[in-house]
Amino acid sequence: MLQNPLQLRLEKLEPWKQITFMACLCERMYPNYAMFCDSTQFAQARVYRDIIDSIWEQLTVKTAKVNFEHQLEKLEEIIPSSEDFDFYGVYPAIDACVALSHLLHGLLDRDYLYENMHKVSQLSVTTVAQLEEAQSGEAITNENQKQNESVCAEWDVQWAIFRPLREAEERDIDLIKDLRSELRDESVSNIGISI
Repeated sequence: MLQNPLQLRLEKLEPWKQITFMACLCERMYPNYAMFCDSTQFAQARVYRDIIDSIWEQLTVKTAKVNFEHQLEKLEEIIPSSEDFDFYGVYPAIDACVALSHLLHGLLDRDYLYENMHKVSQLSVTTVAQLEEAQSGEAITNENQKQNESVCAEWDVQWAIFRPLREAEERDIDLIKDLRSELRDESVSNIGISI
């Protein structure tokens, strides 16, 4: 499990910040899932998109009512199995779904919000590390992760999402919308897939 000082600081964020942080990472993983769906016709990437959009709405619209149980059921139907597909793209797609599942579980049980946020952060960096390992054949560990450009870049992005959230004093709808727009406009995933 790769570690970074960021993980300890995340714990101190208020719940809306933790949810926003997770939503940002899931938004970044979405292209991995979308590309997989495009390549395989396995499912409609739109379903993932709709679920993440419902979470953004919950964060930015006071009156939004979202049934997260129902969203979780919809998500469970579109998670691919690595046994059914014989190409690497299935793994980042599964990771994207698992990350979104952690986010929904965190929303359903706020007592486990930090725990789920830690998992999403970890999963996003693990997706990157596993791709690097698959390409280079070398394991990435805590000791050598600083030598890996892609892993460092992933931690940098997580820090870049964390900093403005940490600075926000109250629930800042504009900040949430800015983070969302930035990630959407960029449309590049944690492993460099763009849609």
